[in-house]
Amino acid sequence: MKSIPFGVFPTMVTPFDGNLQVDYPALEPLLRWYEDRNVAGMFAICQSSEIFYLSFDERLRILRELMRLRRPSTVMLASGHTAYDPATQIREAQAFIAEGIDAYVFISNRFAAPAEDEDVFLRRVETVARELGDIPLGLYECPHPYKRLIPPETLRRLTELGNFCFLKDTCCNLEQIRAKLAAAEGTGFRLYNANAATLLESLRMGAAGYSGIMANFHPDIYARLCRVYRDNPAEAERLQNFVGFASLAESQLYPVNAKYNIHQDGVTLGWQCRVTDAAAFTPNRRMEIDQLRAVTKAFLGAGN
Repeated sequence: MKSIPFGVFPTMVTPFDGNLQVDYPALEPLLRWYEDRNVAGMFAICQSSEIFYLSFDERLRILRELMRLRRPSTVMLASGHTAYDPATQIREAQAFIAEGIDAYVFISNRFAAPAEDEDVFLRRVETVARELGDIPLGLYECPHPYKRLIPPETLRRLTELGNFCFLKDTCCNLEQIRAKLAAAEGTGFRLYNANAATLLESLRMGAAGYSGIMANFHPDIYARLCRVYRDNPAEAERLQNFVGFASLAESQLYPVNAKYNIHQDGVTLGWQCRVTDAAAFTPNRRMEIDQLRAVTKAFLGAGN
């Protein structure tokens, strides 16, 4: 089983043109923007990619293009998981896996309704996972349409299946993260924190990196934090203080603001979205992101 590397896995956005059609030519410069910023790999076709607003054919074509365009060193994790019924889940996962991805990531809330218990969840996960062979699998605690967190005891049972190796954790709670890491200890399973404020402490506990929204703004800062947290605690604290506060940008008009940010770096990318109306990205909101960019540059300069 291939292990997922330590580091940063940005939640990749989807470029759209002015008619809200997928802008496939923009995928290459967008992918290069991420790859040039010291990330460990990509988490593609996820909620940041607006997967619930993409058809299956669009999701598959985006992935196919990314696999064709990626650099050999870029590890590609992909979800695309929106279906609720097992037959469709298996069929769509097999199509993604056939493209050569490094791991397929399921969305936890697609296996059970809010009122259904962990036994129901596990039974459905096992049914689907058995059909997919030895491909590394992961889980994503996606907030939409509801957030289903993975309890430690459920996580331990998933590791016993043998092919689950990745969790994009969105609990934003250090005690829960500690318990999950303890449950997976010795299994090779890796947890990637999606929450910026708790990142440094989670790394010290044994988390394997960051996979969250803010890697669409300054992934290289997250990569640096992951690189230095053990050997340079003072620098790690400095970086953590910055990324924790800067992550308030998540509550602005995401993912419109992320696309705008990347566009400002010279990537030919519009900031249209299907999930929300980009017209709500008013001039004052654009100024906020411009000011975040300026503070980021000043912060980076102050650390040299």
